[in-house]
Amino acid sequence: MSASRFDVVGIGNAIVDIIARCDEAFLSNNAMEKGFMQLITASQADDIYALMGPAQEQSGGSAANTCAGIASFGGACAFIGRVAGDQFGKVFAHDIASIGVAYDTPSSDAGLPTARCLVLVTPDGERTMNTFLGASTELGPEDIDGDLIAAAQITYLEGYLFDRPEAKAAFHEAAALARAAGRKVALSLSDAFCVDRHRADFLELVRGGVDILFANETEITSLYQLNSFEDAAGAVRAEAEIAVLTRSEQGSMIISGNDTHDVPADSVEQVVDATGAGDLYAAGFLSGLTRSLPLGTCGQLGSLAAAEVISHIGARPEKNLLELAKNKAILT
Repeated sequence: MSASRFDVVGIGNAIVDIIARCDEAFLSNNAMEKGFMQLITASQADDIYALMGPAQEQSGGSAANTCAGIASFGGACAFIGRVAGDQFGKVFAHDIASIGVAYDTPSSDAGLPTARCLVLVTPDGERTMNTFLGASTELGPEDIDGDLIAAAQITYLEGYLFDRPEAKAAFHEAAALARAAGRKVALSLSDAFCVDRHRADFLELVRGGVDILFANETEITSLYQLNSFEDAAGAVRAEAEIAVLTRSEQGSMIISGNDTHDVPADSVEQVVDATGAGDLYAAGFLSGLTRSLPLGTCGQLGSLAAAEVISHIGARPEKNLLELAKNKAILT
């Protein structure tokens, strides 16, 4: 196997996030379930945008956020995701390249506009997402660069992208190419509703094409349709080489074979916005794994990155994560 040019290549939705604060009443008045993501149409996106208060707009998307975190840790990262050739698409491409992530997916000149995610943040820091997937759903196997996949230690797949057959085919293509090149494949389950829609496909990937699985407590119990986290952890232990299970303030559990690593959550003075916590945890974990660090240390890096991102508005780190890790003596 040749030396890798990238630590991670992420594949996911290329989205521009529009983030605003709101109260609980706003969610109930607009039939939004707090803490979850719902898919919306372009017209619904326009309607919600008109009702939102002052907003912050920035490039986003789950796997793209993870790539941003890896870059902040000093890692070499690339991203594959589809945008349109509109203003939002140009914003996304410029932003992700400006933070050091390689991005060369051609934009589409026809079809749907660039994706948007309208994020409502309540006073407790919880985020409720309304996502118009737009051009990101047009990603297909033809967008998967085999040379790029072969050049990365790990290919990281975002579960949110699974809502169209073309995207599923792209995932399977990427996983097969990574396997053929002797590389690793990681999958994030992304959201419990996403798991409910694609349980059979996710289980097929976990059992046959994924080396590293990321899930939170709700997602992993949904995947195996079990009521107990402990039972779900036992089920995934038998199927995934590495399972990384996050539990918010309870920290995380990393399972590999007969080994279990319990990692505490990093404390934060105030949870300002939980958007991106799982994405940045994955960034820290993968940054450690591609450095061949012990799994417990990988979890520490994940907790550090998640704590940083929930301390402010937005799903991208505002502080240099490599410097934070060095200051805490997790990295040298």
